[in-house]
Amino acid sequence: MAAGSCLLLLLLPSLVTASHSPPGCKIRITSKGLDLVKQEGLRFVEQELHNITVSDLHGNEGQFQYNISQVKVTDLQLAFSDLNFQPQQHLVFDINNASISLRFRRQLLYWFFYDIGSINASADGVQIYTVLQLAKDEAGRLKISNMTCNASIARMHAGFSGTLRKVYEFLSTFIVTGMRFLLSQQICPSLEHASLVLLNSLLDTVPVRNYVDEHIGIDYSLLRDPSISTDTLDLDFKGMFFPRVREDQELENHAVEPVIKETERMVYVAFSEYFFDSAMHSYFQAGVLTIELQGEKIPKDLEVLLRATFFGTIFMLSPSVDAPLRLVLQVSAPPRCIIKPSGTSVSVSAFLNISLVPPDRPPVQLSSMAMETKLSAKVYLQGKALRVQLDLRRYGWGPVGALGESPPHPTHNCFLLSRFRIYSKQSALESLALFSLQAPLKTLLQLTIMPIINERTKKGVQIPLPEGMDFTREVVTNHAGFLTVGADLHFSKGLREVIEKYRPVPTATAHSSSQPAEPSLDPSSL
Repeated sequence: MAAGSCLLLLLLPSLVTASHSPPGCKIRITSKGLDLVKQEGLRFVEQELHNITVSDLHGNEGQFQYNISQVKVTDLQLAFSDLNFQPQQHLVFDINNASISLRFRRQLLYWFFYDIGSINASADGVQIYTVLQLAKDEAGRLKISNMTCNASIARMHAGFSGTLRKVYEFLSTFIVTGMRFLLSQQICPSLEHASLVLLNSLLDTVPVRNYVDEHIGIDYSLLRDPSISTDTLDLDFKGMFFPRVREDQELENHAVEPVIKETERMVYVAFSEYFFDSAMHSYFQAGVLTIELQGEKIPKDLEVLLRATFFGTIFMLSPSVDAPLRLVLQVSAPPRCIIKPSGTSVSVSAFLNISLVPPDRPPVQLSSMAMETKLSAKVYLQGKALRVQLDLRRYGWGPVGALGESPPHPTHNCFLLSRFRIYSKQSALESLALFSLQAPLKTLLQLTIMPIINERTKKGVQIPLPEGMDFTREVVTNHAGFLTVGADLHFSKGLREVIEKYRPVPTATAHSSSQPAEPSLDPSSL
């Protein structure tokens, strides 16, 4: 019994870790962000209620026969509305004291008298209370999983005109009561369709598992259901890159879990070191962290220095003294990202092989040296694309305003010292001989190789937000082990515009796909 208890205590930490996998990316939406969503959501609700379909109303009272048809909503006044967070997984949308104006066609038969025309009616004191439950689906996508709705109409009146106005006023009790009942019965089904079908189609535009480029992809699946407090909604995403040659590969997350404490901006996005490490690990696994320079691609000054350094070896290869040089830089291990309050850096270990390439003969290796460098990394946001610019030079960064500026202007406080050194893999003596190459090779890395790397990462990776929603006034802040991007939001497209673009085909059954999507070629989507 005691042994079993000890075993349980030993296994408990691993069980807790397994049940709460730390996110590589975390998003917080604050009450300020929810206020913006409410404004756009209210316009969407008005559009949906305008499209309410009410069944025809017909009946008879003695010799009177009536038929009410072609009911249309002509105006809505939803002045008193609110959208709030409700712990643990809910959003509450509450509309009070609204009014709905209607117009419908009337037909009346009384003995031999027949009358047709239109009636204007108004429903006042409309109360609509809806609760949306948010959850992650099987594909790891945020969805509205359930909705409860209550709708009521306090009073309704109709204005009549025409030959039989007095008769209609006599029958108004039957007509108005019937219309009030039919209208109140159609409000919730309309909003339920808008939430569970239309708004969920909008959430389908959030990237979950996408290809970033021809080499790697990104997994933004939710790790768990959203966590909602009275002021915030937190979403934990896996935030893991994967190589396309091995899409099932999992990189274990041992990084610090991002912690977002701020609530001043509309939205906060946090990225841990794991997010960036998995990207570099995936590129390493894809075998693309190799750069080859030969012939004219090698700066002339460096070529002269290399030939002078290895003159003895080259001379022994006569008559191949004038053969072109080839430099192959190959990363030897996955680079590592280090995020500190002072800034972000990337540690890289690589091999540099220098060879002579005689025509019609096998290459002859002149030297193989190891390189270690720590690169300054600037993380910035452009549109919805998170981008990284690497640099080998020293930076002294001071405080700068919002993050809309393009590189090399920094956007947060940091002072980073880049590090670079080379040494021989053969002997300490050769390492000493290579000392004179350190500065020229560092210049080669900065002026020739770094632009190639930054060009490859220029596109960046999209942050998981719905289409039509963009960031403004972004500011990056570094912490110990993670960084956060605080921003405000704005709608570049209306909800209706995006929903109509992706409106589900009624005859087709929508299924969530776990297959990654190809990277978009449309810059406006980033």
